[in-house]
Formats: sequence, structure tokens, C-alpha cells
Amino acid sequence: EKVSSLGKDWHKFCLKCERCSKTLNPGGHAEHDGKPYCHKPCYATMFGPK
Repeated sequence: EKVSSLGKDWHKFCLKCERCSKTLNPGGHAEHDGKPYCHKPCYATMFGPK
């Protein structure tokens, strides 16, 4: 099954957080430098306010 996110097509199970490898849903994740991240805890920990 194909999903679209970040301007690319992905296999459904290949759209994963770059840090923790959690499977993500299109439109339900954060992005940094073109890479997908889960909102919490990964994106918030890595790129949120200190």
C-alpha cells in the first residue's frame, strides 16, 4: 500500500520516525530537514524549545 507524505510516496510501513522507528501516519507527524519524526517524544526532544 502506498502513502504520500513530505512530497514523496512511501510504502505504508516505511514511513517511520528517523529517531525511534515508530510507524507514522501521513500528516500525523513532524518534519525536519525532509525527514519524518513522531511529535512526542522525538521531535519535541530534538528540536523543541530548550
